[in-house]
Amino acid sequence: MSPGRAAAVAALLLAAVPACRRDAAGPPVGDPLAEARALVEERRFDEAITRLPESDDAEALYLLGRAWAGKAEAAPVPTPPPGTTGPAGSLLKPEEARALAFYERAVAARPDHARAHLAIAELLAPHALVASARGHAPPRGGVDTSVDRVLKSFGEAVQTDAAGTEAAEAMIRFALQTGRVAAANGGFQELVRRRREDPGLLVRYGDFLAGPGANPEAALAQYAQALIWRPDDTATRLKMADIHLAAAQVLLDQREYAAAEARLRDARKFAVDPASPQVTRLRELEGRLREIRGR
Repeated sequence: MSPGRAAAVAALLLAAVPACRRDAAGPPVGDPLAEARALVEERRFDEAITRLPESDDAEALYLLGRAWAGKAEAAPVPTPPPGTTGPAGSLLKPEEARALAFYERAVAARPDHARAHLAIAELLAPHALVASARGHAPPRGGVDTSVDRVLKSFGEAVQTDAAGTEAAEAMIRFALQTGRVAAANGGFQELVRRRREDPGLLVRYGDFLAGPGANPEAALAQYAQALIWRPDDTATRLKMADIHLAAAQVLLDQREYAAAEARLRDARKFAVDPASPQVTRLRELEGRLREIRGR
């Protein structure tokens, strides 16, 4: 290739290089948001803050919030001022208060900013858990760190991210930690709606309904859906057997023998492991029913 042609090719290649690039030893250059985002991910919070002068841009405000939340991790826990009530752990650090203010401005500028809603919930959740575990309300005159506010922010994060699952998973964890069964159920319903073909999730939802959700019949429906995708799942079948056996026990105690027999038939369909406790329990209840009918 002639020197002139080589120079022309080099010029074309240089022109094709994007204005926003990443230096070999640092974050992207030329885009303040990209630079700040990279710095936050690298935990270089002070540098990120200096790259982002305050503005009305929702993403910039969100990144400023993340940077201040990162700085808060190493900050000391504040001492409650005189006249306040509640445990110290429910008070926000000054850095957390700055982060919260930026997150709130981000969602005010862009109400559908799902990550900012989630960030608010995750920032406030530990404080709400501290107050809730000790039976205290948030300190008077402070930021609202109530369980209700945190659940509201989680809910807004779920609704503004129509396809994601991170916010719903976080909402379920928090709701279960604080005994908010209805909120946890709502989180599971959103997850199932978005991941209908995930048998592991369907089993998890069934376990919730069979446990804290206190709806074993609805749990059976979720387990049955899971078996469509995973028909050889013995563990889930045995869970279904447990539910039918528990119902049969109640019906026997209530002398509703025909209904109890039907439940035992259902339990037999799912008690597929001969060595399982479910099969032992099934035989016991069937024996009890035969004894009653033989009197």
